[in-house]
Amino acid sequence: MKGTEMKQGFLRACLILSAMSAALMGMGPQAAAAAPVASETIISQVNAMPAATRQQTIEAEAKKEGTLTLYHVNIEDIPVMAAAFTKKYGIKVVLWRSSSETVSNRLITEALGSRFDADMIDNNGPGMEALSREKLLQPVKSPLEKDLIPEAFPGSRDWVATTVDVFVQAYNTNKIKKADLPKTYNDLLDPKWKGMLTVEADDQDWFAMTSEKLGKDKTHKLFQDIVAKNGISVRKGHSLLANLIVSGDVPMGLTLYGYKPEQLKKKGAPIDWFVIQPQIAQIRGIAMPKKVQHPYAALLFYDFMLTDGQQMYADREQYPTNRKIKGHAGAMPLVYIDPARSMDEGAAWTKDYERIITKAK
Repeated sequence: MKGTEMKQGFLRACLILSAMSAALMGMGPQAAAAAPVASETIISQVNAMPAATRQQTIEAEAKKEGTLTLYHVNIEDIPVMAAAFTKKYGIKVVLWRSSSETVSNRLITEALGSRFDADMIDNNGPGMEALSREKLLQPVKSPLEKDLIPEAFPGSRDWVATTVDVFVQAYNTNKIKKADLPKTYNDLLDPKWKGMLTVEADDQDWFAMTSEKLGKDKTHKLFQDIVAKNGISVRKGHSLLANLIVSGDVPMGLTLYGYKPEQLKKKGAPIDWFVIQPQIAQIRGIAMPKKVQHPYAALLFYDFMLTDGQQMYADREQYPTNRKIKGHAGAMPLVYIDPARSMDEGAAWTKDYERIITKAK
């Protein structure tokens, strides 16, 4: 959803017709929806219980419900975690996956049509911010939240970050020697990097934060010069970027998520990563809608993602937000992208990114 301003009035005007059509056509993983309940009521009741009673109650009631529906954007991790949750508790997880913007639009659309299929949401920061502004999310206030890094809680506090996407630079180890790696972005002006560099097409948030920290005018001029002298190719998709580096088609990428080159490196691929400061990061997380059909199963999955799920993220070379997990994001000096600013300033950030890098002439 990067580069898209999801304005409430626009969305309501454009989506209300599809909301009504969706309700009639039975859009969603469940064609016949059970009567939804208010999340806040259930949350208030269980949070008033002693910790042990709270857990016992949630588990018992969740097993009675037997299922939950999760809308998500994370194609690599969420299916694995959902399977682990089902194995642990015997509760089926119905998954529906799409892009961040589509997930957010669907929740808004269904709410306009009084349809409440989703019990839990997985999305990136801007996607969650869009749902928060539509007042569709319910703060859970789990006692487990005390173990999370401060950055896990956005200003609205109606969703929580479960992992952090950390931007790194990566290179093909067969084509570039570690000793030759650039230490600053200024080093990329060296002619030896001509035809060697690439970025992901929608990483305007990374560029905006990098520019802000290093000086906007100076950084814009620097990257204009890099593009003019050495060129920067543009690719769509961070996984594609990583695979192209492994193949050697693009020897160095400037905007990869740190987990992917690390995963590939451990599999023996000729790729490694390094960091040119500042190191930019963005949060991804989960949320519970205000109205759901399976509130206890949703609460159980929420707590699962703050505990078992955190270790699973770490095992998959990602950066969890739980401070009790080794390798958590709080141990790193990161510059976080504010999801609210990403929404409000995203159009301007995209314009700069396209003008200077991705669509430079």
